Amino acid sequence: MRALLSLAIGSFGIGMTEFVMMGLLPDIAQDLLPDLWARSQEQAIGQSGVLVSMYALGVVLGAPTIAGAVARYPRHRVMLGLAVALTLFNALVVVLPGFGLVGMARLLAGLPHGAYFGIGALVAADVLGPGRRAQGVAFILTGLTIANVVGVPVGTYLGQQWGWRTAFLAVTLVFALGAVCIALFVPAHEGDPGRTMRSELGVFRSSQVWLTLGIGAIGFGGFFAVYSYIAPLVTEVAGAPQWAVPVTLVLVGVGMTVGNLAGGYFADRDLRATLHLGLAGLAAALVLLALLAWSFAALVGLALIVGALSAMISPAIQTRLMDVAGDNQSIAAALNHSALNIGNSLGAFLGGIAISLGLGFTAPEWVGAGLALLGLGITVIAYRAERRGLQASVTV
Repeated sequence: MRALLSLAIGSFGIGMTEFVMMGLLPDIAQDLLPDLWARSQEQAIGQSGVLVSMYALGVVLGAPTIAGAVARYPRHRVMLGLAVALTLFNALVVVLPGFGLVGMARLLAGLPHGAYFGIGALVAADVLGPGRRAQGVAFILTGLTIANVVGVPVGTYLGQQWGWRTAFLAVTLVFALGAVCIALFVPAHEGDPGRTMRSELGVFRSSQVWLTLGIGAIGFGGFFAVYSYIAPLVTEVAGAPQWAVPVTLVLVGVGMTVGNLAGGYFADRDLRATLHLGLAGLAAALVLLALLAWSFAALVGLALIVGALSAMISPAIQTRLMDVAGDNQSIAAALNHSALNIGNSLGAFLGGIAISLGLGFTAPEWVGAGLALLGLGITVIAYRAERRGLQASVTV
């Protein structure tokens, strides 16, 4: 248990570094883009969403390349190396000046993200056994969701009070603690010496892998279209004070924690239904949020529901990828986070465009609902294609 908790510290740090920026976008925009902020706060906030997208791009690039390259090596050593890299790259966010350099640091900080979760998920799944794989995945993800309950609101508060870089200093210290705990408590866990980058990349020959990645990249993007701009939604649309932003983030985090654990439980029992109901429910909740965001009470209640439904999907997608990837488990486990962070980048990008076009701070909710419905459509296509393939093999 100490080993899994040590890994969860790292996932807690990843949750902080990925999501704390959402609550601090206005502060970051004012600091790094002062001229644009003076002309148009909406445009400055919309452009600052690029920093969210840069981190997501790092995850997309790093997850398959790092996971494929290290599949042969002992997993406990790989996890330690990834924790050290996360520590150093987030320290760069703290010290580098200017919008461009901060963006590059965010790209670097995203590189180890997918491999950390992917390889950690394999360790947890092995510990808990075949019948509880999704719950093992959910355990590793619990650190990320708890970060949204505690770490992100605390980081947001620190950033609002003492400058946004203070939040990333706290993130750096969390990763340093995680690295120490991994070195002390994670036992030897062998990799697969026979795996090579070439063999791992064979996973991309499967159409079902591509469809499953599409579910995460597009469907989960609906959540990020909204979450990336949660701060102006709270303060500008609902008219709540700035201290209400961390409160809202806490409720999103509570929803994500509950949804993650529930998603692991239900995915082990009916993976298909979990994906279908999760995406359909997410789309409906986002439409309601767009219509009722003027009421702070409705906003926080729906934010909790949106967090729960989005997190419920994640372990289901991870498990689905492991199901359809065959022997390429290391890269498949990491690819889930590439897909989710394509969703992060896509959602933040499209939500930012909608705001920059003057459509208002509720426009990302409509964008998000559309993305969730597209993800549901891909899920239906994937399972129908799988069923046709099975029927064809039986006929043959």
